[in-house]
Amino acid sequence: MIRRARARDLDAIVALENASFRGDRITRRSFRHQLAGTGGTILVDVERGRVRGYVLLFLRAASTVARLYSIAVDAGARGRGIGRRLLVGAEREAIRRGRAVMRLEVRKDNAASFALFRTAGYREFAEKDDYYEDGMSALRFEKVLRRAVRARGRGTTSGRKAA
Repeated sequence: MIRRARARDLDAIVALENASFRGDRITRRSFRHQLAGTGGTILVDVERGRVRGYVLLFLRAASTVARLYSIAVDAGARGRGIGRRLLVGAEREAIRRGRAVMRLEVRKDNAASFALFRTAGYREFAEKDDYYEDGMSALRFEKVLRRAVRARGRGTTSGRKAA
């Protein structure tokens, strides 16, 4: 089940973060801050009370762009579609919160993430050199979630991507 993270999920989320990433880890304090609802949303995949994965989504005020900041799945639960379900949940939350585009960065050496995002309709649009603390580059991806509504609010849609 995908649901919004709660304060009691903090330990499990931090454990997933630490097990999933060698560097560039999100701190316990940062996760706690996001759980308080200040600019971000954390969704978790839970089965029988156990958190198997999380996704952290940033939603800046007055922006049509959502940023998928981090996604992690427990190593023992990979290959079961959890990452895909978390991604779909993040996209739905972004749309619900009025965002038209989702953007994210992926380590250039993370083939599994490339496969997930490309299969889900994301397209690569840029590369950022020396993005991660170990010097690895990041590839930037984006997906149009919905067409942007024209500024006049007539309910018509634009044929161009929101930026």
